[in-house]
Amino acid sequence: MSSASADTIRPGFPGRILHTLCNLFATGGGLVLLGLALMTVASIVGRYLFSLPVPGDFELVEIGCAIAVFAFLPYCQLHNGNVVVDFFTLHIHPRTRGRMDSIGSLVFGLIAALLTWRLALGGYDMYRYGEQTMILGLSRWWGFIPIVASLALLTLTCFYTCARQWSNRTP
Repeated sequence: MSSASADTIRPGFPGRILHTLCNLFATGGGLVLLGLALMTVASIVGRYLFSLPVPGDFELVEIGCAIAVFAFLPYCQLHNGNVVVDFFTLHIHPRTRGRMDSIGSLVFGLIAALLTWRLALGGYDMYRYGEQTMILGLSRWWGFIPIVASLALLTLTCFYTCARQWSNRTP
């Protein structure tokens, strides 16, 4: 690695697009969680004061939390926010550690690609069979759209971080 610190390394055009998309997805996930929190408060207050909860609130929380969690994954991967047990690699050469991290990102990317494919097929099955939630009767397939998009972005992010880690460049 050159004498430039990791903070001064600027990502190229594809990296900037990836950073922007990861930030947008994470912001969207945060807004979904904020909306769920406000809906939960409204449901609890409505149930307590008026015996009138938000119908299907648990269904909306279930779907919304899944969407939010998957929306945060690309951002977490991009900023090395995943839990890493570095007990054995703490004192090895940074280049070797970068290569090991790169292999981990590659494997994570392959798993993310597999999950993207399988969840896309699962969402399509939900669409074909008309699967619905019990209380609200919402079609379940629409929740797969942002989840599959998040997983596709995670796949790209994993391959991007794999290349960056292999060359010991962190942004």
